[in-house]
Amino acid sequence: MTGRAPLPYDFHPEVPSFTVESDDVTDGEQMSNAQVYDGFGMSGDNISPHLSWHGFPAETKGFAVTAYDPDAPTGSGFWHWVVLGIPASVTELAAGAGGAAGAGGSGLPNGAFSVRNDYGSKDFGGAAPPQGDPPHRYVFAVHALDTDDLGVDSDISPAVAGFNLRFHTIARGLLIPVYGH
Repeated sequence: MTGRAPLPYDFHPEVPSFTVESDDVTDGEQMSNAQVYDGFGMSGDNISPHLSWHGFPAETKGFAVTAYDPDAPTGSGFWHWVVLGIPASVTELAAGAGGAAGAGGSGLPNGAFSVRNDYGSKDFGGAAPPQGDPPHRYVFAVHALDTDDLGVDSDISPAVAGFNLRFHTIARGLLIPVYGH
C-alpha cells in the first residue's frame, strides 16, 4: 500500500521470523465481521482471531501477542490487543481468547493477561477504520521472548509493553490482514 506509514517493527532491531497462521484471518486479505469492533459506528462481533505459531527459537521462554493498526489516523497508530505472559509451552490461542474477563472470562492461558488497548479495555478490540479511509492493515504479531516475565502488570500502557518487548523479543512472526468498508 503505497503512501502508508512503515510498520512499527520496521524501527526495531532485526530479529529472526517464524510462522504465524490463523483459521480466521489471512495475510493481506479482508477480515470478516467477526474481527470488527462493536462500537465507534461499527457493528462487528469483536472476536479475536485464532492464532497458532511454530518455528520459533528453541530458547524461547515466553510469548506475547499484539495487534496494531499502523494506518489509524492518530499520528501514533492504534493498539487493538496486547497480551503478555503467555507461557513458552503455548503455541495457539483459540478464536475469542481475547474476550473481556468481565464478560464470562478470558480464554487466555494461565499467567497470561491483556494490557489496556486504545479503546480503553483489557481485551481484544476489533477493527474500526473511519468510513471512507482506504483499508487499514492489522498487524498481528507473536513475539518470542527471552524471558517468561517482563516484570509488568496489566495496568501498563501499550507503549510501555512495546518498550519491554523491544528489548526481549528474540524472534517475531507476523500476520497482516486488512479491513476497510
